[in-house]
Amino acid sequence: MGGSKNVYASVKAYSKRGKLLTKTDFQTLAESRDLEELMTRIKNTVYADSMADIQKPYTSQSIESALRSKLADIHYSIAKTSGNSGVLDAYYMKFIISNLKLILKGKVLGKSQEEIETYINLHAEELIKQRDIVIKALVSKDLEEAVASLNSVEFGEEITKAAALYNEKKNVQVFDTYFDKILYQHLAGAMKNYSDKEATKIVSMDIDFYNIMSVIRGKIWGLQEEQIQDLLIETSPPAKELLGRMMTASSVRDSFNELSSTKYKDLVPQVENELDAIAEFERSFEMAIYNSSLRSFTKMFSFATIVGITKLTAFEVRNLAAIAFAVEQKISTETTMSKLILEEE
Repeated sequence: MGGSKNVYASVKAYSKRGKLLTKTDFQTLAESRDLEELMTRIKNTVYADSMADIQKPYTSQSIESALRSKLADIHYSIAKTSGNSGVLDAYYMKFIISNLKLILKGKVLGKSQEEIETYINLHAEELIKQRDIVIKALVSKDLEEAVASLNSVEFGEEITKAAALYNEKKNVQVFDTYFDKILYQHLAGAMKNYSDKEATKIVSMDIDFYNIMSVIRGKIWGLQEEQIQDLLIETSPPAKELLGRMMTASSVRDSFNELSSTKYKDLVPQVENELDAIAEFERSFEMAIYNSSLRSFTKMFSFATIVGITKLTAFEVRNLAAIAFAVEQKISTETTMSKLILEEE
């Protein structure tokens, strides 16, 4: 990465870091009595401008869509400022990947194009002139045609595998995992070009998280070992060995226990129930990634701060979307706050 560009991008990252919402801000938003009040309160934050075009009646869906547009703008400008970075490009792919997930899962569930469209925001694609891929999949008449339409894109093969595994297991989460694989493969490939220890720390945590969760999900879905193997991203020999042991462990609980001898030992879930254990582990791991992103700001002018702010703004928008959903569904403030990814007091 170019030196001066990097410095400028890092300065920008610092100024964004200073504008991130605080726990108190989130608390105030979560206490909104209804979406109308939430909209009024969001208009007192840095997200005010992104709310301008939302029509009444408000829905958590339309608010989330507007927030995703704003996040795409933020990530696009971070990536542009810091010059040509494969890592940031890989993180940016997340927007496209999540739209494709929604489309294919929508097709599986027999949703109409109109229904699926309400969940999709193409602003990220517009910024990088990649609308066609998503539109083609969207207008396909069914899953098969959607998969075929993606055949020519660089990750077509993974999508074909996902469809095949879905047909065998009938579990729509298969699409989530395979699409995530595409994203994290890009990330792993891009990371090879970086020497920045702090930045690669965050990225490699992301990849570890993906690999560990893929093993756990594969076990829950009753996949064969080679099917799980196919979901994994190439990693260092020790990590590969560990994942192998997790794969052959006799239960999910034993899989998690394999982590006891690793740097993730504190994240091993302590509850008996499998699904609760998975949820607890996911939350702990995301908190660890979040805290790592916060710590990336200890060293000024490093690429880590740029990766850090990319992650932190994504967590922030996710928190806001969760609040919009909770306010709409009348979920208690306390429950909502306990689900957010925030600095621990």
